[in-house]
Amino acid sequence: MISLDEAVTARLESHGERFEVLIDPDAALAMKRGEFDGDLEDVIAARDVFENASRGDRPAEEDLETVFGTTDPLEIIPEVVERGEIQITAEQRKEMQEQKRKQLINTIARNAVNPQMDNAPHPPDRIENALEQAGFTVDPMEPVENQVDDALDALRPVIPIRFDEVTVAVQVPADYAGSAQAQIRQFGDLEREEWQADGSWVGVLTFPAGMQNEFYDLVNEHTSGEAETRIIKEKDELSTR
Repeated sequence: MISLDEAVTARLESHGERFEVLIDPDAALAMKRGEFDGDLEDVIAARDVFENASRGDRPAEEDLETVFGTTDPLEIIPEVVERGEIQITAEQRKEMQEQKRKQLINTIARNAVNPQMDNAPHPPDRIENALEQAGFTVDPMEPVENQVDDALDALRPVIPIRFDEVTVAVQVPADYAGSAQAQIRQFGDLEREEWQADGSWVGVLTFPAGMQNEFYDLVNEHTSGEAETRIIKEKDELSTR
């Protein structure tokens, strides 16, 4: 279950009665779209149906039977969400918007590069400042992945930016190969690997181009800076649609 502070109220009015449930906002939106496939008990704040959630008032069982044909909250909650309206306070909306704004900035920073600067990654603060300059407003009720394309369209007149992937070859000396390769191989898609006769390990990985600095930091951390890396290829802009 989630905390009450994280939950929003979904409300359904039917047969002259009101029914409210407390649920995670993203899960509620996924339910409305028919896309929720998680465990309901993980995304609700109470295993209950209310007449007024803020007061803790509960509807009569006969009203639940009349409207939903059951008194089981786990059967009723999805129906309230799907048929009803999601109620959020101004404070909840502000918090959700800020959370999604940070997620959006992080998503773009991890995938985007500056094509005018040898495809160097854009720092998150540059993305943040450019979004503000572009006047882009994050929708707190929309999944972040659905807002990335619109954000990129807003950013392009402000900063040179595109989504790329990069493929990098890394050679780890034998002294570090055993432990380092286990960490490095998980960073992206391991295209191929090979153990050399001298005990060193060579791996070729593909990952979002905006994560290059993070990748090099990881490699240096686990090899004391003694590994060798080389960019093999960079792919053209990826569609996020």
